[in-house]
Parts: sequence; C-alpha cells; structure tokens
Amino acid sequence: MDNEIKQQTLGICEILYNKKALDIVAIHVTDKTILADWFVICSGRAVQQVKALADELDEKTPALGLTLRRSEGYGEGKWIVQDYGDILVHIFYPEERKYYNMERLWDENDSAIRFSEQKEEEERAKAAAKKG
Repeated sequence: MDNEIKQQTLGICEILYNKKALDIVAIHVTDKTILADWFVICSGRAVQQVKALADELDEKTPALGLTLRRSEGYGEGKWIVQDYGDILVHIFYPEERKYYNMERLWDENDSAIRFSEQKEEEERAKAAAKKG
C-alpha cells in the first residue's frame, strides 16, 4: 500500500472532519477496482453542506499535493464525486448515502478506516485524561 496516498487520504478525511462532515469512511479499494486506490465517503447534513464540503476540498487539497481532475454532481448537491486520481471522494446527502450504501459494496471485509469514529474516540480519551 502506497503510504503517501494513504496519508493524502487521511488528509482529506481531516479536512472533511474539520468542516463537520458526518460518518467519514476511507476504504482501500486497490484490489477491487482500477478506478482508484482509495474511496473516501462522507455525508453532509443538507445540500448546502454537501456543496460546502466539496468547496472546502477544492480549496485545501492542493496543500496535500492533490489536483482535482474532475467533479460530478455539484449542481444537485445530493452526491458529489471528486476525482483526485488515486482517491475518489464521495460526498452524500444522507438519504442518497443510505440508498446507495457504498460501504456495503466496497468494504467487504470490514477493513475501512472509520475516521469519524476514530476522531471522536480520541476526543473522548483526551477529555477523560483532563478530568482524571
């Protein structure tokens, strides 16, 4: 697994997390498709947030050494796909994400990085350490 691409993927997850994306998941798909090495999947609470998440990635991914090759779905804001070459980012409106259930399709062996869950656990541990 290419460590640089994994670090860029985690950087994308961090950008999305800081912009309040929901349920961020990164799935290593190299063995499953030629489209990309990683899929990043997340949700926004409303169409406006889905678009804002895409805009934030447009602005901040060059600092990770990534160039947006193309983007689809921005106009409607229900499912935006951003192509960074080795990384495809899927930003969903909640109902669309539930309907397409990409995690079920691509994360066959439950090996995805559940970024939001990991960050929330880290924050709980920090808060507990401060109390104790």
